Amino acid sequence: MWTSDTAVGGFSEETPVLVVHGANPGKTLCLTGAVHGDELNGIEMIRRVIFDIDPSKLSGTVIGVPVANIMGFRRNSRYLPDRRDWNRYFPGNTHGSSASRLAYSFFTKIIMHCDSLVDLHTGSFHRTNLPQLRADLSDENVARLAQNFGMIAVLNGRGNPNSLRTAAVRAGIPAVTLEAGEPMAMQSEVVAEGVNAINTLLAKTGMYGKQKRWNRIAPVYYRSAWVRANQSGILFSKATLGQRVKEDDVLGTVTDPITNARTTIRSPYTGRIIGMALDQVVLPGFAAYHIGIQTPEAILIEESQMNQNEPEEDEEDGDDSGVDSTDEIDEPETGVSKAQDRMADE
Repeated sequence: MWTSDTAVGGFSEETPVLVVHGANPGKTLCLTGAVHGDELNGIEMIRRVIFDIDPSKLSGTVIGVPVANIMGFRRNSRYLPDRRDWNRYFPGNTHGSSASRLAYSFFTKIIMHCDSLVDLHTGSFHRTNLPQLRADLSDENVARLAQNFGMIAVLNGRGNPNSLRTAAVRAGIPAVTLEAGEPMAMQSEVVAEGVNAINTLLAKTGMYGKQKRWNRIAPVYYRSAWVRANQSGILFSKATLGQRVKEDDVLGTVTDPITNARTTIRSPYTGRIIGMALDQVVLPGFAAYHIGIQTPEAILIEESQMNQNEPEEDEEDGDDSGVDSTDEIDEPETGVSKAQDRMADE
């Protein structure tokens, strides 16, 4: 159990921590879920991964915290009881707000024991995300970690400076965020994709399972941008999550239910929809579609792979094809602050 009673008195609850020690020495991988209390998919991912591990065949240790924000979880809320977003207060301190004190206790008692970290999230506020990694690819150790998840998409970005992921990287712990699906729902197919990605990480790092040969390169997006609604009304999406779009393609419409006025949302970019809002009432400026934008070279590689048959997998050691460290890392141009776009979900 992790408890932070000394930090915030009787405000916190005991939080279960699952630990699997392998029979063989090795690194410690940490998995954290539900830092936002309404994000359920990561909870189930951690359960499946942890309880499928045979300790006699594990090298190192896997630490899982399925429900980090147990107070928010019990209230079906993204936030802590004081209405703060906990993922904006790491690594925390002992003299700040209750959120900051909780963050400090969690960071020092658990995260500082990790050699690497996967923080599991979903989209926020009636939005859904294509399963993807968020990773600061300018950090060599993080880029190396991100290469080990198989075919899951990777979105480059430093993240919120006070998020758990970014605080861990600053502390010298390679960390990525795994975004998958929507909040307040348990999505079996999404969970299965996340479990597969984590198990691939365990295998490719030599901790657990048999490595497979990977002949395909994971799609990497060095830029991304949100496409926003310009009219109040009800959003009706035409495009789907994961769809590849070209500039000027129709993404959806917004209809005023009183006047019947309708506007069309078109993509200003060529790329792939890696996140989107569920159909709902929206206001002008509402972030509706998150477009991942690839370099022309990356697009050619991905299109060529789409035209091939699925690769045969075997149990031999494979290469770690993935991020090309020579690619230029661009910042998104979205008309709003970089921080707003990069941190919409985490």
